[in-house]
Amino acid sequence: MDFSKIEKEALIKIKSVEDLNELDNIRLFYLGKKGIISQEMKKLATFPVEERKEVGKSLNSIKNLINNKIEQQKISIQKIFLNKKISEEKIDLSLPGRNYESGKIHPITKTLEEVINIFSSMGFVVAEGPDIETDFNNFTALNIPPDHPAREMQDTFYITDDKNNEKLVLRTHTSPVQIRTMLEKKPPLKIIVPGRTYRCDSDTTHSPMFHQVEGLLIDQTSTMANLKGCLIDFLKEFFEINNLQYRFRPSYFPFTEPSAEMDVAYKKIENILKVGEGKDWLEILGCGMVNPRVLDNCGINSKKFQGFAFGMGIERISMLKYGITDLRSFFDTDLRWIKHYGFDPLNISSGSGI
Repeated sequence: MDFSKIEKEALIKIKSVEDLNELDNIRLFYLGKKGIISQEMKKLATFPVEERKEVGKSLNSIKNLINNKIEQQKISIQKIFLNKKISEEKIDLSLPGRNYESGKIHPITKTLEEVINIFSSMGFVVAEGPDIETDFNNFTALNIPPDHPAREMQDTFYITDDKNNEKLVLRTHTSPVQIRTMLEKKPPLKIIVPGRTYRCDSDTTHSPMFHQVEGLLIDQTSTMANLKGCLIDFLKEFFEINNLQYRFRPSYFPFTEPSAEMDVAYKKIENILKVGEGKDWLEILGCGMVNPRVLDNCGINSKKFQGFAFGMGIERISMLKYGITDLRSFFDTDLRWIKHYGFDPLNISSGSGI
C-alpha cells in the first residue's frame, strides 16, 4: 500500500475539517481499532523480517503525525468556537444594571422569631403540636366545662371523625400542646408553644385563623411573683422599653387560678398606638397559676407540683410594635403592604438576651 498517499489524504482531511465531531470521525477512520493504520499494523506479521521493520517504522511515523495534526486541529477548532462565543456573548458595560428585588420577611414571622429568641434566653423550650385536636385536649383537660361558651359552634370549628366516631376541633388556642407535653413528660417543664389557632370570628381586630404563643412552667417552687417577673422582662425586651408602664388585673380563666390579665399603658398618636406610656391601658396577654385540676387531669400530682402559664396573640403584639392598624392586612396578598411592613432577610435577629 502507498503509505505516503494515506498520509497526504489524512492531512488534507484534518486541515479542512471545522467540526469536532467530524474530526473525531477522521481519527477513528485512520487510528481506531478498525482504522486504516490499525489494519495495516495487523498485516505486519505477513511481511519478511527485514521488510517488517521498515514498514512498521513508516506506519508508526504516519500514526504519530496524524495524531499530532488531529490534536493541533482540535485546539484550533476549540479556539475558533470560544472566540465566536465570546463575541456573541460580550457584555455592553454601558447598559444599565438589572434590579433584582429581594423578598421580605413577614411581620408575623419576624415577631415569632423575636418572641422565641427572648423566651429561649430565659430557658424555655419550643414545643409543637397538631392544628386538629381532640375535644379532651382542647377543652376538657383544661377544665373548660361542657356548657362553656367557647365550646359553642359559633365560636369553634368542629370536625367530625366518622372513622373513629370522635369529635375533633381546629384548636382554639395552643394550650392543647401544653396538655400533650404534661401527659407525655414529667416535671419540671418549661415550654413555649407558638402556632396557628382558629376561631369563628372576623373583623378589623379578629381573624378566623391567627397565631398565638403560650408558655408553661411546672416545678415545685414557682409563684405568681416568678410569673410577673418573667412577663415584665419579656415585654420590656420585646418593645425595647426599659421604663414600660404596666399593670396586672385579676381575671378568670378555667385553666388558671388565680388568673390575671396584663395591661400596658399607651397613647394614640395620629391614629397609631404608642405602647409603654400614656394614660390609657391596653390588655396584652392573659396569665395565671396553673389550676390544680389541669395538673390532675394530666396525671401530675398537684399537691407536689405547681406552675404558671401565659398566652398572647402574635398579631396583636406585632400590630402594637410595628404600627399596623388592621389585622386583616396580615393575610392580604398586597405586595405594597409587605414591602412597607416587611423586613429584609438579614434583619432577623439570631438571638436575644435580657
